Amino acid sequence: MPELPEVETSLRGIAPHLQGRQIEQLIVRERRLRWPIAPDVEAAVAGQQVRDLRRRAKYLLLDLDTGALMLHLGMSGSLRVLPADTPPGAHDHVDLRLDDGHCLRLRDPRRFGSLHWVPPPVEQHPLLRALGPEPLSDAFHGDYLYRLSRGRRSAVKCFIMDSRVVVGVGNIYASESLHLAGIHPVRAAGHVGRARYEALADAIKAVLNAAIEQGGTSLRDFVREDGNPGYFKQALRVYGREGAPCPGCGQAVRQRRIGQRSSFFCPRCQH
Repeated sequence: MPELPEVETSLRGIAPHLQGRQIEQLIVRERRLRWPIAPDVEAAVAGQQVRDLRRRAKYLLLDLDTGALMLHLGMSGSLRVLPADTPPGAHDHVDLRLDDGHCLRLRDPRRFGSLHWVPPPVEQHPLLRALGPEPLSDAFHGDYLYRLSRGRRSAVKCFIMDSRVVVGVGNIYASESLHLAGIHPVRAAGHVGRARYEALADAIKAVLNAAIEQGGTSLRDFVREDGNPGYFKQALRVYGREGAPCPGCGQAVRQRRIGQRSSFFCPRCQH
């Protein structure tokens, strides 16, 4: 599934083409996505202007005059900005036609993505209101993690992957951040000290920023908005590298399942 850097990369790719444009028409060819697209969404957005584009967790928000369109790419979704008369393919389910003759096209072969019309207050939508802070924001720091983790017995990897704690730290980037911070992924969240949480918060920010800079991790079905795959996979330190030497000490990277997810770590550097 596309993680935060992939979604951020898509946002940065489409924003210059949509900012300030007027929506002429929303065309829905397939309503059966992860949640059925509401029957009134076309009428709700027609004629409105795209005032802003932003990301909340893995959701893309297109702020319009009277609300927002909320997009999720699911497992296989991707976005393109194309001439509006470009013939759609079999999995091109939604077109947002703009006043300059282009459209934003959602392609989603597995139909695990979603599209919602959200009236204000947008942040109170059921899919958004319980989310934790953004990991790249000032609200996310080591002291916040330390205070929230007290008394928690779950693995620290599961703790930082909980979207109620912090959004957008998926499986790949959780493994990478814990390795960079030198914290074993199965250590109980409540047994990690304040200084180590400071290191972990810094590591999460560094890993995510590096991934965004390098275009996002190239995962099976996900491609960037321009059709090119991400490149951060080449720089992964431990994820998917079981048996390979740790870049820090040379010890073989190990794999184990934590919270039903594959986790990768160095038994020497992480404790």
